[in-house]
Amino acid sequence: MILLSHSTVNAFTRALAEGLHRADRLAAFHTTIAFGRRAVALPSALLHRHPWRELARLAAQRFGWRDDHGPLGIDAVCRALDATVSRDLGDARAVYCYEDGALATFRAARERGLPRSYELPIAYWETTQRLLREEAARLPAWASTLQAPGDSPEKLERKTEEIRLADLVVCPSRFVQASLPPGTRSIVAEFGSPALPADVTPRRDDGPLRLLFAGTMTQRKGLADLFAALRLLNRRDVELSVLGTPLASLSFYRDAWPHFRHEPTRPHRQVLALMDSCDVLVLPSIVEGRALVQQEALSRGLPLLVTPNAGGEDLVVPGETGWLVPIRDPAALAERIAWFADHRRDLPAMREASRRMAAARSWAEYTRRIIAGIDVLLPVRP
Repeated sequence: MILLSHSTVNAFTRALAEGLHRADRLAAFHTTIAFGRRAVALPSALLHRHPWRELARLAAQRFGWRDDHGPLGIDAVCRALDATVSRDLGDARAVYCYEDGALATFRAARERGLPRSYELPIAYWETTQRLLREEAARLPAWASTLQAPGDSPEKLERKTEEIRLADLVVCPSRFVQASLPPGTRSIVAEFGSPALPADVTPRRDDGPLRLLFAGTMTQRKGLADLFAALRLLNRRDVELSVLGTPLASLSFYRDAWPHFRHEPTRPHRQVLALMDSCDVLVLPSIVEGRALVQQEALSRGLPLLVTPNAGGEDLVVPGETGWLVPIRDPAALAERIAWFADHRRDLPAMREASRRMAAARSWAEYTRRIIAGIDVLLPVRP
């Protein structure tokens, strides 16, 4: 039986908690709040809520007070949940935790001889910081958008110790796995895709090629390189929609490329409607874990133009479900955008291949791989 803990309920923690329960392998799921968008379908006996610090954090944000590293920040929420879980391991035979919320639980589990599994949702901190420092030096004007983590030495030491104590690190992509310290035992369990729509929205293949960038408007996701590629291309038959939160004034972004359409963040149903009006998802990320928007786009029939660092290398069959391009290469981006614009007749077949690729990535397989990885660690019972 596996004890699972995470400070929030997102797509992959929900999928794993519910999948472990269906497999009769869940000892308990510890989290903060679990209602509304964070609801999880578990029996009440298995769902352990510890809401108060997270509710205080959300209330502080509502009144405009935010400090991720302070007493009402997300770090404090993760540490408090970790400390609580470490005192309540129950009859678990293994524990499964996430980055920044595992240290106390892992120490308690080690004392009891329990296997410790750890999910790392983004590249290991050393790789992340190195890549972002390089970006700040390469494109100083974009440095303020990089969202470089202001982690203290103590927090980085905590991350390092969590990895050291883990018997198994679960990675959502090969990119994340390659970022781990040498000698770390790890597996890759790719995230699942959302359900494919019952009805396929027909698209027109005349008019401009419609590109979609979806995510925070940061160079961590390669937005400066995308703008540079469009400057190189300078084609009137290519349009770009940028869906996301700006981290600078819109005039800053328009100075880089004035011809994009900014789409503010919106409810999920409206995001899907926007995807249905576009042709290609472009995400030339510098560092990610596995950007879920890639599989969401594939499920809506959008082929991908992405870097391996976006964490979806396995999703791209060249010329069928999209193209991979190197990071920091606007010329390669421009070349592939031009290919899409010049091969409009290939798009219907690519849409079908994209949907098939999305359908082949299931949350059930994600859970199966994790269970198989944990089972290798468990002692054999007579």
